[in-house]
Amino acid sequence: MNFDDYCQQKAAPDGSGTYYALRRAPAAQRPLLTALFALHRELEETAKETSDPTIGRTKHAWWQSELGRLDGGEPTHPVTKALRAHAREPAHVLLDDAGRASLAALVDGFGMDLDQARYLDWPGLRRYLEQTGGAFATVVARITARDPQHAAAWAAPLGSALLLAERVQNIGDDARNGRIYIPIDELQRFNVTAADILNRKYGDAFIALMRFQVDRARRALQDALAAIPPAERAAQRVLRAQAALSFALFDEIERENFQVLHQRISLTPIRKLWITWRTR
Repeated sequence: MNFDDYCQQKAAPDGSGTYYALRRAPAAQRPLLTALFALHRELEETAKETSDPTIGRTKHAWWQSELGRLDGGEPTHPVTKALRAHAREPAHVLLDDAGRASLAALVDGFGMDLDQARYLDWPGLRRYLEQTGGAFATVVARITARDPQHAAAWAAPLGSALLLAERVQNIGDDARNGRIYIPIDELQRFNVTAADILNRKYGDAFIALMRFQVDRARRALQDALAAIPPAERAAQRVLRAQAALSFALFDEIERENFQVLHQRISLTPIRKLWITWRTR
């Protein structure tokens, strides 16, 4: 398997939302963007699917070192080999000062998952979202942006909003891995306990809590999309397609009365194709 095939299978298998979102990227840039999404997936798996904290930190440190090897032109992992192969130009935005800083921030952001599985309040969770989601969207946006040097101002909030939406939508899956990305003070405000979520306990309080979470995530996406400069909108179809998929999935979650703890609510592949195709 060559590194491009590895990245495709890791990040965007057929039928996934990422697969259809990436189809909205220019063909010439699609392999590099696919490799970036594969890197995101590798880091996510390292942080969230490693039960032994010591092993998780060892893997995380390895990825930090691998970024150095990528910068030096000698990557060893299929994902970083793909990144290097598709960002050959010395001045490519992936590996300029801002690009390296965003990649380092992305790795460090997922490192936060090794230190905590709960957040006390919204400011604490927001820092995680900005560090991880904001850094990733900035890297993605700069690759296709007409003005890469100013992309972070609007791409980072969009990435933060996309990650917030993902965490709200995947609350059940995260809970099965012992993680709850709803601030503790908000659980208390709605009279929902962590045990309720871990034990898949539904009720009026949980529904009210989820409605609050969904409404906040929707507003964050709407505000971030509105902040994209008009001249950049067409070039940012990948991130905008992801946002469109998130909106549609929130509609489905509401129709299912927020029953997300025991099941993963999803969109059909044909609907994902239709939603992303409409992103112009």
